[in-house]
Amino acid sequence: MRASLARHTANTIASVNFDQRAFDTLGEMSILFASVLGTVVLLRQTRDEHRAEPGPEEVALPVRRYALVVLPVAVLTGLYVIAHGQLSPGGGFQGGVVVATALHLLYLGADYRALERIRPVGSYEAGDALAASTYLVLGLAGAVAGTAVLANFLPYGTFNTLSSGGTVPLLNAAIGMEVASRSVKCGGDGVTGSR
Repeated sequence: MRASLARHTANTIASVNFDQRAFDTLGEMSILFASVLGTVVLLRQTRDEHRAEPGPEEVALPVRRYALVVLPVAVLTGLYVIAHGQLSPGGGFQGGVVVATALHLLYLGADYRALERIRPVGSYEAGDALAASTYLVLGLAGAVAGTAVLANFLPYGTFNTLSSGGTVPLLNAAIGMEVASRSVKCGGDGVTGSR
């Protein structure tokens, strides 16, 4: 608790995850990468397999309306959770899952084709790679700054503001982007369109 307050991070858990034990979080990020890679390898389409094009589904009008109204609210909530991870409960892991789940509301409210339109896999792969690279570059920047790998080397800022915590909000955002990109990218892989 004392260490998180000294580093101007109001959320003690975020301080532990992205400041005091950021190297462990790098390990967790690697585990996420390995699990998603394993899932993609297991569910990949083989040469002799033919993927059936999903047909349009009949979605009840109340379900469609609810999903399409809640979708932007859920995306904004996920982004809020990521952005305020160093201030309040939540953070990159939780916010990334909320963003990915929100985008899959389009599948529930419309159909799989609508999800595919907002889910260009290449873009999400690039976002995932960018997020992982950002985390690693920030980690190495600590060593270049003369401290240690993944050390909090930026000014701590004003306590309980979005800019507080030094590297904590940046690492938190990188994790949020990676979790959202991976979850959205893999959320439809191997889906045949049946509900």
